[in-house]
Amino acid sequence: MRMSKPEKGSLLIAEPSIIGDISFNRAVILLADHNALGSVGFILNKPLDYNLKDLIDGTESEFTVYNGGPVEQDNLYFIHKSPDLIPNSIEISNGIFWGGDFSVVLDLINDNKISQDDIRFFLGYSGWAEEQLDSELESNAWLVSENIYNNDIIAKSCNTFWREKMLELGGDYSIWSNAPENPSYN
Repeated sequence: MRMSKPEKGSLLIAEPSIIGDISFNRAVILLADHNALGSVGFILNKPLDYNLKDLIDGTESEFTVYNGGPVEQDNLYFIHKSPDLIPNSIEISNGIFWGGDFSVVLDLINDNKISQDDIRFFLGYSGWAEEQLDSELESNAWLVSENIYNNDIIAKSCNTFWREKMLELGGDYSIWSNAPENPSYN
């Protein structure tokens, strides 16, 4: 389950030592791309207080929008598992796709042909320059894990996701699963 090197489609799990970082404290990130030039990912477990209808004219969709990361937070991104319905999608891995024709996505949502279990929206993304993620891994900021959920990760509950990953890792990580988000509250 744990991996030594990140790759496209793997998960980055914030080490418990990341405290005080609003974006990455207790974050679970899906890496949408990882190569020699850098990495891009989306935080899966940080819902915002926005629905799609709050941000996009032409829909009454109640689909939750998530904080994808601190980069370009004025842009909307999405991952999905419906490449047959959404043209111009890019496969991440394991049946998870990134982007595509947004006007088609809106039509699919408005016609109830795609559900929240099929697509997830993000404001912003998480990005790392060349060798930056490797440096953060060396400083023990992240754990790398295989995405055992495949494309079902899109429907995965976000509220307990980081805690679940700590329990799966076991050992000393289990202790952190019940710790308060801010240790000074303990």
